[in-house]
Amino acid sequence: MKVIFLKDVKGKGKKGEVKNVADGYAHNYLLKNNLAVEANQSAVSQLEGQKKKEQKEAAQELQDAKDLKAQLEKLTVELTAKSGEGGRLFGSITTKQIAKELEKSDGIKIDKRKMELDDAIRTLGYTDVPVKLHPEVTATLKVHVTEEA
Repeated sequence: MKVIFLKDVKGKGKKGEVKNVADGYAHNYLLKNNLAVEANQSAVSQLEGQKKKEQKEAAQELQDAKDLKAQLEKLTVELTAKSGEGGRLFGSITTKQIAKELEKSDGIKIDKRKMELDDAIRTLGYTDVPVKLHPEVTATLKVHVTEEA
């Protein structure tokens, strides 16, 4: 019997797949537990419509990420911190502080976990912070740390 999986079933199929399974397995387990539906004409066309919709949404998400990248790369986040001799900071600048300042100054809300900063910023000056906006889009945000008066 051909079925369309509604959820991932370990060892059998992933969500959205159309597969041939044993009749008993389909009737007694998959259909009964709403893990799959029978692959008839209307169900297949509904699945195709859903896939087209998901593709449109994915394309829109990618475009939004590209637009945000262009916007971010024009900006410089200005932060102040106390520092000692040689431009070393007392403490450090973290992604949380960068995200908070970006939202406060420019109104752009970005999750701190999307900023791929290997180690916190510990010196004065400019630092490029990579920001992963989408699996295919990574922006570079400039952060300028100046000495606190």
